[in-house]
Amino acid sequence: MNVLIVHAHPEPASFNGALTAAAREALLAGGHDVRVSDLYAQGFDPVSDRRNFVGSKDPAYFKQQVEEQHATANNSFSPDIARELDALFWCDTLIFQFPLWWFSMPAILKGWVDRVFASGKVYGGGRWYDKGTQAGKRAMCSVTIGGPASMYEPDGLAGDIHTILFPINHGIFAFTGFTAVEPYLVHAPARMSPEERAAAIRTYAERVVRIPELPTIAYPTLDRYDASFRLRK
Repeated sequence: MNVLIVHAHPEPASFNGALTAAAREALLAGGHDVRVSDLYAQGFDPVSDRRNFVGSKDPAYFKQQVEEQHATANNSFSPDIARELDALFWCDTLIFQFPLWWFSMPAILKGWVDRVFASGKVYGGGRWYDKGTQAGKRAMCSVTIGGPASMYEPDGLAGDIHTILFPINHGIFAFTGFTAVEPYLVHAPARMSPEERAAAIRTYAERVVRIPELPTIAYPTLDRYDASFRLRK
């Protein structure tokens, strides 16, 4: 596998950092190639605007999709975005490593998606969902969560974790063609014993090398929808 880990945690010594380090070590030991985009370490800028490009289609009025399509045609993405795009198209497996913040991913990771998943390059022109540019690849969220697992059940106070992660698994991964793998979830690591944390890290290291065979989230294919994008009866 060619694995891209997009890591979004500001503390290198965090539990998230330990998960990414363990995943990288296990994958390399298994003969896989790994790239890590450590967003905080590289000072990734999450703000999406004209800074995404070194050229311009319309200097008088900014419309991001128009500029993304222009940059795709003219190879005029800014160097930081060009680097991340290269890693995205290089990989056959994508992992988002992040803590759940306010029922979502950290802003720096959302900014990575906003800037890197460019129209014309990553999607567009009928290339979406099972016809997307990333079709045939797999993607997985590895998430640390502050509350206990019971809190994130369908009848839990916070709601079903799968519903919370739907905008990522469906709206980002599946939208661009990735097959979404069931997420790896670690609940309340701050309240675990050292032995429990070590066990969770070992479990993750064993899991990442098996991503091609792990259970996935099934979403209907495009041919299941009618012209109004409603599921056919």
